[in-house]
Amino acid sequence: MCCSVGFARSLGLALLPLALCCIVSNLLLLFPMGETTYIEQDHLSSYIWYFGGLGGGGLLMLIPAVVFITLGKCSCCWNESLMMCGSVFAAVIGLVGSGYCFIISGLALLQGPNCFTTLGWTYPFSDLGGSYLLQPESWSKCLQPVHIVEWNITLLCVLLGLAVLEFVICLLQLGNGLVNAICRPCCYKQQYSLNA
Repeated sequence: MCCSVGFARSLGLALLPLALCCIVSNLLLLFPMGETTYIEQDHLSSYIWYFGGLGGGGLLMLIPAVVFITLGKCSCCWNESLMMCGSVFAAVIGLVGSGYCFIISGLALLQGPNCFTTLGWTYPFSDLGGSYLLQPESWSKCLQPVHIVEWNITLLCVLLGLAVLEFVICLLQLGNGLVNAICRPCCYKQQYSLNA
């Protein structure tokens, strides 16, 4: 049990910086090139307002991180099993959060940025199905904000990568928690019968 608790704590410690990076990345998406003008004039991409990184990969991910880190504070066997069951529930919350972050970031990447073109404020890449990502020569369609395509692609790819890492970590703890929640009572009963 000590090994599984230690493993869970290390996973929780790994989740904290990932969650913080998701929050920062999402906040940067709200302020292209550090400017507040575009958020004030509502010229941001629609998917950015779904807060995939801030909510799903960030704040929601703090729940499993805290649960994993605080596991094993009580040495009572019943509480250990209960805590591992709680970590399974927290891992499921983490899977939902990271999945949400991944989906929203992916959709935002496919849609492309909302930017000012010769036709006004529009989504010039929304009908291309993401093919614009491999056509950097087309990015100059966006006149304002300057370098918005590169800004969005970089931050959204960071969010996609972080979401995958968070998903894998929560999946590992889900397996760890399920094995320990199911096997711990069995092992405890078997140990009790041997001692008797």
